[in-house]
Amino acid sequence: MYLGYHAARTPDKPAIIIAETGETLTYKQVNDNSLKVARFLDAKGLTRGDTIAILMENHINYMDIVWAALRSGFYVVTLNRYATAEETAYILQDCEAKALFASDAMRDLAAQMTAHCAQLIIVGGALDGWLPYEDLLASHPADPIEGACAGATMPYTSGTTGRPKGVVRPISGVSVEEEWNFMPTMREAFAYTSSDVVHYSPAPMYHGGPMLFLRATHSVGGTIVQTRKFDAERALADIERFKVTHSFMVPTMFVRMLKMEAEARRKYDCSSLVSVVHSAAPCPVEVKQAMIDWWGPVVDEFYGATDGGALIPIKSVDWQKKPGAAGIAAPGLIAICDEETGAELPAGTPGLIYFICPPGTAPHYKNDPAKTADAHHPETYDWVTSGDVGYVDEDGYLFLTDRKAYMIISGGVNIYPQMVEDALIVHDEVADAAVFGIPNPEMGEEVKAVVELLPSSQPSAKLAAELIDYVAGRVSKYMVPKTLDFVEQMPRTASGKLLKKQMRDAYWEKG
Repeated sequence: MYLGYHAARTPDKPAIIIAETGETLTYKQVNDNSLKVARFLDAKGLTRGDTIAILMENHINYMDIVWAALRSGFYVVTLNRYATAEETAYILQDCEAKALFASDAMRDLAAQMTAHCAQLIIVGGALDGWLPYEDLLASHPADPIEGACAGATMPYTSGTTGRPKGVVRPISGVSVEEEWNFMPTMREAFAYTSSDVVHYSPAPMYHGGPMLFLRATHSVGGTIVQTRKFDAERALADIERFKVTHSFMVPTMFVRMLKMEAEARRKYDCSSLVSVVHSAAPCPVEVKQAMIDWWGPVVDEFYGATDGGALIPIKSVDWQKKPGAAGIAAPGLIAICDEETGAELPAGTPGLIYFICPPGTAPHYKNDPAKTADAHHPETYDWVTSGDVGYVDEDGYLFLTDRKAYMIISGGVNIYPQMVEDALIVHDEVADAAVFGIPNPEMGEEVKAVVELLPSSQPSAKLAAELIDYVAGRVSKYMVPKTLDFVEQMPRTASGKLLKKQMRDAYWEKG
């Protein structure tokens, strides 16, 4: 099944609804809009493998543009709307975007990107030098491009160090109809099997996890109910109002709903739920069990990675047999290998987790062959790791024992310590800096900074606050440290390597 099929079969069915406003686009409207965008891009000379970018909030027209790329053989980069101008410009340049679609709500940031793309389209407003989206739609036909193949998303991730890098998966060359029939995990594990799906999406549309489920919903002809932002009680009311069957959430959302008064929670009927999937951040066992006790065995999970391969799912009923498991690994999907030698390890032995990609489908990092080489198994290119460590037990249950090298996941959002450390280290009074995640009962983790001052400076609460403010002016808001501590000397090896694990572990032991 595919968007165009459902547009022909059920043209007036809602394809996407904005929960707060009631704005709705039907399957015919989304399909026609995406065809017109594809025609525009084709007329501007974009060809298979070229890239477009989207800079928008959770917007009614977001999926128009995504599907235009996915049905035309283009890559689509969904930009983090909370990133700084410098971060956004870097990604636009790195991904070599030929066109940028921005919403009126993002006009201030978009105006700073004018030099970085040849084709500039503003959605729902006006901006000097930019083509209004409405004019684009009015001037192009809703006709398929003959011979077009399926495109792909190009998510950006930077692991723990350096600049973000685009994860590039090969354009398969198959038709979009064939490409979007694949999703066996979505169908079998999470019951994305029919047009009865009503998917509730309270997360940012630019994020890779939510986008996967939005695409899955349209592939089966279901309805997306998209929110502008997450609110615990609003989510429960929306589940009842729209008779939601499916959702993708992060554990922080579970925590916020569970913190509501029991009487308030009981007001809402959530019996329509079939599968609420979580991923992106570890979910405490007690939190997940509380959600299962409340909603029933519909709280499912998967292990995956932006720069990895297949999803490794686990249903509620299976998780309850072995609480804490992150997935059940079918044969041939992952391998657990020794970090030094690359040798496969026996069941129950922790090692580096490699995704086993079908031949010819392994991703690479755009413009970074060295990082690509580091992510692939030394002997088998089709085996790819994102740096997680874990083990598979004798029954195939996957357990994670470590995290990507110190990447912070707060409320399901990846935060890269190196970028924060780089901001701190240039301050006049800072000699050295380390940033890592520490426990937070609601967000999973929060950003902690530890600083070694120059001999001429003295630690104080006032200086700690000044340093946090200093960082706030140089990185995105969600990356700013919540707290900052001082040390006399950073623990480093004789070769200069920072012993960050030693520092981080001390905070985690404190809880």
